[in-house]
Amino acid sequence: MTECLFCKIASKQIPAELIYEDEDLAAFNDIAPKAPVHILIVPKKHIESVAGLEEKDAKLIGKMILLAKKLAEEKQIASSGYRLVFNTRKNSGQIVEHLHLHLIGGKLLGGMV
Repeated sequence: MTECLFCKIASKQIPAELIYEDEDLAAFNDIAPKAPVHILIVPKKHIESVAGLEEKDAKLIGKMILLAKKLAEEKQIASSGYRLVFNTRKNSGQIVEHLHLHLIGGKLLGGMV
């Protein structure tokens, strides 16, 4: 998708400081962090949201979660705890229509509904 912000970041059409990158994923800090650590993990393949996932994407989703675990360890929030969030569509708060995983931590996080 040529107009997708996260596609442009992942393909380096828009400059961003990548925390991690491989052939499938890119990770960078959220521009409006909700905690001291707030990293977005995005697939380079455009998928609109969790609702757009297919069986063939199962390995990619697993890779995203394992990367979040690794980054939590690197950012030294693994032992105190962190939150992983996939927002799906507008009512959930998804702003960019490109699948992304939020890694949030570094402070006491409030409860969820």
